[in-house]
Amino acid sequence: MRKKERAAIVIKRLKEEYPDADCTLDYNEAWKLLVSVRLAAQCTDERVNVIVKDLFARYPGVDALAQASPEEIEEIVRPCGLGKSKARDISKCMRMLRDEYDSKVPDNFDDLLKLPGVGRKSANLIMGDVFGKPAIVTDTHCIRLCNRIGLVDNEKNPKKVEMALWKIIPPEEGGDFCHRLVYHGREVCTARTTPHCEKCCLQDVCKAYPAYAKQKNERKRIVSLKKM
Repeated sequence: MRKKERAAIVIKRLKEEYPDADCTLDYNEAWKLLVSVRLAAQCTDERVNVIVKDLFARYPGVDALAQASPEEIEEIVRPCGLGKSKARDISKCMRMLRDEYDSKVPDNFDDLLKLPGVGRKSANLIMGDVFGKPAIVTDTHCIRLCNRIGLVDNEKNPKKVEMALWKIIPPEEGGDFCHRLVYHGREVCTARTTPHCEKCCLQDVCKAYPAYAKQKNERKRIVSLKKM
């Protein structure tokens, strides 16, 4: 099966499985998503959603947050991990938005990449979720699942995975497709435990499934022999 054909099936199945999948970071303004996605590095979205409540209550806008010192920001965001570097990036980012973009988040991909702490993953998330433009967010779930399913071949570099997916994922599907991969990666195709292949809607099109099924059957056989 060609990758484009497999991708079409995966998109359809995941759309049926997770019809309401959306960004799991809470936000109601573009700048808040920009802050939250920076804090989400090596931190769960659930924790970020809790921490930013205090941050946004104290600094309710771009200008207010731009006036805060990195130390003041770090005091609040420290529970997210990497507090010093995250606070520094957030401070520089908000000041740049204030000074160069009239306190508005730019809707241009290249301009987003100029912002401190914003990489391709964050820029794509903003482009897709805030501005409704084609986007592919290559987070850890996307990279892991696309390799397992067979949409990319042994590729872990986020940019290379993104470029490969652009060739097989329709532009209008990219953003929602990546959100659905997050849901599927958390609930079924897990990273820290053996994937729950028995309840996966992609069994018949997943390149990794035969190997996982073989491993599971072998474990069952060993357990059975031990009981004899």
